[in-house]
Amino acid sequence: MPEFKIQHLTKYTYPAPVRDSANQIILYPIQDDYQEVIKQEIHISGDPVIDTFIDYYGNKVGSFTYSEPHSTLLINSKILVQTKYRPLPGNDIFPAQQWQDLEKLRYMVPFIDFLRLEYFDGFDDLKALVEAEKSKDDTPYQAVLRFSRYVYDNFQYIKGVTSVETTMDEIWKLKAGVCQDFAHILTLMLRLVGIPARYVSGYICTHHSATMRGEGATHAWAEAYIPDYGWLGIDPTNNCIANEAHIRLAVGRNFSDCSPVKGVYKGASDHRLDVSVAVGYEDDTPSMHQPGEFIEAPEHKPMTTFPKNSYQRYMEMLQQQQQQQQ
Repeated sequence: MPEFKIQHLTKYTYPAPVRDSANQIILYPIQDDYQEVIKQEIHISGDPVIDTFIDYYGNKVGSFTYSEPHSTLLINSKILVQTKYRPLPGNDIFPAQQWQDLEKLRYMVPFIDFLRLEYFDGFDDLKALVEAEKSKDDTPYQAVLRFSRYVYDNFQYIKGVTSVETTMDEIWKLKAGVCQDFAHILTLMLRLVGIPARYVSGYICTHHSATMRGEGATHAWAEAYIPDYGWLGIDPTNNCIANEAHIRLAVGRNFSDCSPVKGVYKGASDHRLDVSVAVGYEDDTPSMHQPGEFIEAPEHKPMTTFPKNSYQRYMEMLQQQQQQQQ
């Protein structure tokens, strides 16, 4: 069984001392039959007490407050986790029976949130696309694979063009983004055909000889509910099944339910964020990626207003270029 050593560093740097930094962390890997946390250490600047609880979706969540004035806040999580390969779904049930089984879940409390649709300006276009892409002979498992392939083939993986505040409209118009955007699109496509789908945050831990999108950062993918099987992890960013190389931290409706770190503080709005993830394999020494190579930026803000995101800057640049050509 694979065994991984992971170090996740989150560092906030402020131009002047801030205080009363209240934070929430979801940095505790899920524990089940296929993932076991052997050891975990979390060190935080100022050594605050971390209170933990289990949220509505079963995630372990920590909260702490760093009250004293400080110019940096460092959250250092180290884990040793062992994973186990999960067999893939079979196709020994007729497709019609599987779809009927899914229909029965529509009004069951554990699945309602994971079937809820997010409406946006491009919703009708996405719905028409899903109808055109699906095959009446597909099992739910085959439909999951089909839609994952579509997202992988038709959305560009580009770092920096989106942020955690990017809306579905922006993702749909740009047809580009990073893992969180790919996961959001796929979950909505699956919900449109009646397959419960949830967002997953975590890490991707490939071996030395392999390279995958999302390494060196927190990663995101989707899980789809398959009748007589359970939750199947599917990674549209890499178009693969999320199995023993994907370490799960949290599940939820979307990114906001699973953000690894978020919080508020009193002080100037300017701050610098550096995030890095190191992965070691069994007895290897973790190889630390350079700070700043992150995909899902934790939320940590002193106010409710936000600067322009990368998508907005990108669209303004296109508009300026068009005006210059006229």
